Amino acid sequence: MSVHHERLTIGTDQRETTVDVTARVRAAVTRSKVREGICVVNIAHTTAAVFVNENADPDVQRDLLHQLAKLVPKDADYRHAEGNAAAHIKAVLVGNDVALSIHEGELVLGTWQGIYFAEFDGPRERSATVTVIGD
Repeated sequence: MSVHHERLTIGTDQRETTVDVTARVRAAVTRSKVREGICVVNIAHTTAAVFVNENADPDVQRDLLHQLAKLVPKDADYRHAEGNAAAHIKAVLVGNDVALSIHEGELVLGTWQGIYFAEFDGPRERSATVTVIGD
């Protein structure tokens, strides 16, 4: 069994946005040379997240951010002094990691699925860790 780690740097230019990182994660899996195993993508930030969702229609990403903004408004009665409490809450709701199967050296994703980094307190430069474990 082998373990392969890679760090991805993700730059954002908006306060809230999503970035498709599927190709970068696929490349990390290829470099790992793992044929059968698991790939975990982890975001070590408290105001950012990672998720798997549709990657065919960009309006899905817009709709996701729009609905999260309605669920967790930026200017509600928060006590967190930094002014980014909504970003922390959104990150908790979306999550900070995804685990994906690897079969025959490829990520197992549905036809319309992609892996997305979600920025809720940008613009910033962020990082993600890709860990690939298997044979």
